[in-house]
Amino acid sequence: MSERANASVIPFKVDDEPEDEMTEQGSLENPAERLQLSEAVRMAEAIIFASAEPVSERQLAARLPEGLNIAAAMADLQEIYAKRGVNLVRVGDAWAFRTAGDLAFLMSRDSVQQRKLSRAALEVLAIIAYHQPVTRAEIEDIRGVETSKGTLDTLLETEWVRMRGRRRTPGRPVTYGTTDAFLDHFALEEIRDLPGMEELKGAGLLSTRMPSNFSIPVPPSDPEALAEDEDALTDIDLEELGLLTPRVTED
Repeated sequence: MSERANASVIPFKVDDEPEDEMTEQGSLENPAERLQLSEAVRMAEAIIFASAEPVSERQLAARLPEGLNIAAAMADLQEIYAKRGVNLVRVGDAWAFRTAGDLAFLMSRDSVQQRKLSRAALEVLAIIAYHQPVTRAEIEDIRGVETSKGTLDTLLETEWVRMRGRRRTPGRPVTYGTTDAFLDHFALEEIRDLPGMEELKGAGLLSTRMPSNFSIPVPPSDPEALAEDEDALTDIDLEELGLLTPRVTED
């Protein structure tokens, strides 16, 4: 028998049909899922772009298809904008479009600084950011000097600081904390992104000759959560603090 004849009877290995079927099914399902995610990413892009304020993941979940993996959609959208002039950034538990950091200098000539915070206000802001929740008395104890109500009012007007609760101590003093607007202004994703002691020293904001027992407090992982010795503000508290119009009772 010739070599050609021998070659004709050599069996060829054929893949199992079930494997082919599974492969084809997988290739059909994945593109559909990917298409659904891509469409959801476009929807999220439109929602965030149209909003003047950062959009929370809860707000996105309420307006996007039910069951959508919000984290995956945001990761895709963030990757799309990673190398563009506008980036998608996280602000607390919300998302917003912001000018890319390396292009910020292009915007500086158009920005108008309406108010410059005093040294006292900056000190108080830093104390609130690192020590929150913190009361006015605690701020004064840290600074070593009295803190005027005007200084706190100025910070409240910037919307970088908020009244967050009341301490469970005599007099029930108000506690202060930072807001998402604070994170947004200082380009922080979360409060724990605040610079530590070594970073502050490197920036020349702290003396290199600090006491051996000096330390920078670590901000809370969840600044929205109440501390163990802190109560939430009630409507009565808000009325007392002038943040809510008193209810008129009928005789």
